Amino acid sequence: MSTPILVVDDDPVFNSVLVRTLNRRGLAAHGVLDGETALQHLHHHPCQRLILDLNLNGSSGLALIPQILAQAPDCRIVVLTGYASIATAVEAVKRGATQYLAKPVDIESILAAFDDQSSADEGITPSDEPLSVDRLAWEHIQRVLSENDGNISATARALKMHRRTLQRKLTKRPVRA
Repeated sequence: MSTPILVVDDDPVFNSVLVRTLNRRGLAAHGVLDGETALQHLHHHPCQRLILDLNLNGSSGLALIPQILAQAPDCRIVVLTGYASIATAVEAVKRGATQYLAKPVDIESILAAFDDQSSADEGITPSDEPLSVDRLAWEHIQRVLSENDGNISATARALKMHRRTLQRKLTKRPVRA
């Protein structure tokens, strides 16, 4: 088997399915459900590939990227998210992620992302058509959320919005361009 892959995702079902799928392909994989456990695991079992969920039980996976790279500088990190935005993609790459993929994603795309030598931001190409107002609003919320390290309350205050209203907006799938 090759070097192990660490899966960091707070959804236990998704985590175990992904780990099982990787293992069936002959790849050693381990799953953890939170950032603290991921850092402890890395301390005892270094790995060169890591799959990281962007939203870890309400906290931002982005904040974990520099900590992971401090422990494992050669680690290639693929960030997965169900709520992709340009702002979080750019921020993930700035912090050191290898690639940023939107869920749902197939296993081939995840594995290809580890081998992709290009930067993740090269995959972000601006459209010739302007974004819709709803998509612009989504992108703005994601940018402010990123600036506040995933803190919902701080983001709601910055947007002058009620926290529950913001949470409702965040649970909706992002609007396409």
